Amino acid sequence: MRTTWWKIEAFFAGLFAVGALVTAVAPQWIEAFGLEPDGGSGSAEWGIVVVLGVVALAVGLVARRHFVAARSLAPEKGAGS
Repeated sequence: MRTTWWKIEAFFAGLFAVGALVTAVAPQWIEAFGLEPDGGSGSAEWGIVVVLGVVALAVGLVARRHFVAARSLAPEKGAGS
């Protein structure tokens, strides 16, 4: 399980990145649910973009770290064959 943990983290990093992208391109999706946290100014939507982007970056960096660690644990293919 330890060697596949990076796949789960990479999935969530991608999910957060897509959420940030969707919110940046079409911020009206939040108002579609009847929520208007900023009174229509758009500042809450940009805050969500920033938060999702930072979380995507952080989770992606953790996934990369786990990927590199998993790769170093895997035996080399073709070495000495």
